[in-house]
Amino acid sequence: MAWFIRFKARSLVAATTRPLRDALDSFHCSQPHFSDFSVGSFPRKWLRSKAMRLNEVDDIQSGSSSSPEIDRRPSVSALKASSIALGLEEFPHVNAPGEKLNLFDELKQRFLSFKKHKYLEEFEHFQALKEAQKPKFMVIACADSRVCPSTILGFRPGEAFMIRNVANLVPPLENGPSETNAALEFAVKTLEVENILIIGHSCCGGIQTLMSMRDNGDSSFIKTWVTNGKIAKNRTESAANHLSFDQKCRLCEKESINRSLLNLLTYPWIEERVKKELLFVHGGYYDFLNCTFEKWTLDFKGSSDEERGRILVKDQQLWC
Repeated sequence: MAWFIRFKARSLVAATTRPLRDALDSFHCSQPHFSDFSVGSFPRKWLRSKAMRLNEVDDIQSGSSSSPEIDRRPSVSALKASSIALGLEEFPHVNAPGEKLNLFDELKQRFLSFKKHKYLEEFEHFQALKEAQKPKFMVIACADSRVCPSTILGFRPGEAFMIRNVANLVPPLENGPSETNAALEFAVKTLEVENILIIGHSCCGGIQTLMSMRDNGDSSFIKTWVTNGKIAKNRTESAANHLSFDQKCRLCEKESINRSLLNLLTYPWIEERVKKELLFVHGGYYDFLNCTFEKWTLDFKGSSDEERGRILVKDQQLWC
């Protein structure tokens, strides 16, 4: 009698675990591909088979004899459950998208809002831009994320040709080609802009790097670039050596704008148009600590005094 009981017990255990062994064997055959594909790339037949086998195991354990209906598209929860039953980690691509996708979802909504409230409402304006651009301004601004000229000054598409770099610097002609003077050349020669506006700002990291540099041979892309403002740094230190580092940086932020205005005149095709009053060059300073904007225009007739350490400006304004 004992041997008959043992025989029945072994038969019951075998019937109970066979579907799980089948699923495990099938998984081992497919395992090398798990790291390369998302759940959506598995054949539906394979997924339905695994979900059905898992349900069979659940029915045997719960004592139910009815066969449940299987959805043609297995749910994520079923896939997670099958992985747990097999003693595995969750599928690598089943988890919800991360933060980056959420950020792009937000950008998508902003774009759709722009299309609805700007593009479609100003459809004629954007249709005209399809033919050509005729901006009145060439803007040179800092790459700082807190300083967006279109937001601060309300430029509409087509109104300002723009280049942004670290510390809003304009290198002199003698320093050779750069993205900044390439943009200047296109704006002045091809687009024939009437105004060049250089915008600096408070708490500029590029100017802080410039003011903290020492002649010790240490170099990087940033340090090599900000040396275009070395004259502004030297003038600031000689005139305000008694001030704190932050105060000197603030002065240098404005001095570097003026030096860049003078550097514009080292380009013959800019100087010629400025002489003929076909082109005007302006400086601007955005203080985002108290939200004020200073604007001034280079007085070309007095700019020769810069050799004595002076630069003459006109039409100074403070917007606050």
